[in-house]
Amino acid sequence: MQPPEEGCKLEELVTFVYRIYRSTEGAYPLLEWVEEKPVVDNRAAFEGVYLPFLEMRMQKEFDKLYVWRESDIIATVALVYDFKSKNIEWFPSSLMNDSTALIEFLMVAPEYQGKGYGKGALEYAIKKLRAMGKRAYVVTSKHLGAYDFYRKHGFSDVRRYREFVIMVHD
Repeated sequence: MQPPEEGCKLEELVTFVYRIYRSTEGAYPLLEWVEEKPVVDNRAAFEGVYLPFLEMRMQKEFDKLYVWRESDIIATVALVYDFKSKNIEWFPSSLMNDSTALIEFLMVAPEYQGKGYGKGALEYAIKKLRAMGKRAYVVTSKHLGAYDFYRKHGFSDVRRYREFVIMVHD
């Protein structure tokens, strides 16, 4: 796996996430804050919901965003590790400290899934965080395939928080 780029254009990310939304028939991303999820084939409705959310996350939550690509984006991962100026309501404040970091936005394009890109992006993120002296956490749902993926790659449950499971890399 080639080294990633840091960051990319917001519109490119929304296009990438929409591909995943369509391939999962609207199962991912969860869009749990939306009362009525957009119809899978309605890109404009998806963008109307997801674009402002992703823009906020890129500006206020993600400390680093890494992107792997060929001609288009094939995988992403974001790191969140500076909690001092952030209000992340979906992660318990009791876990926010100088040694904690979140691995977020780990996604692989549908046609690249099962080929090691997710594992490679996860390993890259863990390595980056370890170099900073951080312990890697993820927030997921037991109803997603991501839960089993993280368990397979050394994460264990820490606790439930709202409808999510918080996991830590051992």
